[in-house]
Amino acid sequence: MSEKLKTITPAKGWRPDSWQQKEASQQASYPDELAFRKALQRLSAMPPLVTSWEILSLKNQIAEAQAGKRFVLQGGDCAELFDECEPTIIANRLKVLLQMSLVLLHGMERPVVRIGRFAGQYAKPRSADMETRDGATLPSYRGDLVNAPEFTEAARTPDPDRMLRGHASSAMTMNFVRALVDGGFADLHHPEYWNLGWLEHSPLEKEFERIADSIGHSVRFMETVTGMKPGSLRRVDFFTSHEALHLHYEQALTRRVPRQWGWFNLSTHFPWIGMRTADLDGAHVEMFRGIRNPMGIKIGPGMSASWLKNLIRTLNPDNEAGRLVLIHRMGASQVADKLPPLIEAVSATGSPVLWICDPMHGNTEKTESGYKTRRFANIVSEVEQAFDIHATCGSRLGGVHLELTGENVTECIGGARDLDEQDLGRAYKTTVDPRLNYEQALELSMRIVGKHRSLS
Repeated sequence: MSEKLKTITPAKGWRPDSWQQKEASQQASYPDELAFRKALQRLSAMPPLVTSWEILSLKNQIAEAQAGKRFVLQGGDCAELFDECEPTIIANRLKVLLQMSLVLLHGMERPVVRIGRFAGQYAKPRSADMETRDGATLPSYRGDLVNAPEFTEAARTPDPDRMLRGHASSAMTMNFVRALVDGGFADLHHPEYWNLGWLEHSPLEKEFERIADSIGHSVRFMETVTGMKPGSLRRVDFFTSHEALHLHYEQALTRRVPRQWGWFNLSTHFPWIGMRTADLDGAHVEMFRGIRNPMGIKIGPGMSASWLKNLIRTLNPDNEAGRLVLIHRMGASQVADKLPPLIEAVSATGSPVLWICDPMHGNTEKTESGYKTRRFANIVSEVEQAFDIHATCGSRLGGVHLELTGENVTECIGGARDLDEQDLGRAYKTTVDPRLNYEQALELSMRIVGKHRSLS
């Protein structure tokens, strides 16, 4: 049921700053309080990064995905870097997501909702506030929105002006993405233009070329038969997302808008809450409770059925379609045991939700040489198991959430080129978590299609 037909109750007793009355975890401690307040004041006066109508459009598309009419592809960097706010990197991120969505669209025969983990993914949760190396202890790196990764006192001291740089970098990224999309970069008539240079050397080259040719021919045939105007399929919708971790930053960009009721977080289309900040009584849940954005909740193996049911009741008391996305991240070895009871618990709430699988975070390991990595085989296994589990439980897996890059990195083991531990040092560039490279990401999309077809 659409928002126009269903009465949605504004969150009672909520204000953009009501989260400050709750315990807030994973927050930076700024030594210069005056500079911090000045930065927040400047940020609060800056233009929003997204619009309310884009947010509501995404919510409608998520509602359709909840009904099985769309599939969600969410992907991008584990943590963006200010220094990587440059056109080639941004274009390659967009290209790899477009390529993956093309494979999914062709193989699953349904529209794909494209959500980038970028234009704001600048803050990261950490397991400890401080880090010690060689006897020296400094604040942990919390993402470029807060401090810098270099292990020096100057780099690790939280700097409030980084929030302003984060806003500027997000705006530049989103502006370039919009310009590419509106300028025909994602033209469905010519999907071959989306190719990255690597494709001619890839074992997957022929399969992707076949899919691209098929889509191009289908689009042109449909226009001929229906009489649709040329160019009507030149663009696609593209949305942004990030973990809404830094609450002062999120509050500064939470606004009212003309001709709409309630409050929107205008820092992103789709914010999510991580497992470390999903405390029912915590500040992050309070912040999310009052915004109208669709939102994600990360669900790990430590999530209980009662905890999840209470989160759903708190964040979606009116059972609003399109509002909640549950992103499970169990790990290949635990998903079969941990996921089914949660699916049953959510079904009992009666709330419409979209289940999507994050096969990255539950499969992280460290090699003997000290590299954090993920095995492609485990990533594929968790996704394929998730499809089976949802089908068995009478549910539906409606999307995937991936950490990936359009660059030629070697951070995850396996895939078509069978990368091993010795390959990791060749192009290991991440500052936080290992990402799928462009080839592994495309291969995964093909494996998803294969699994979907086996269940159809």
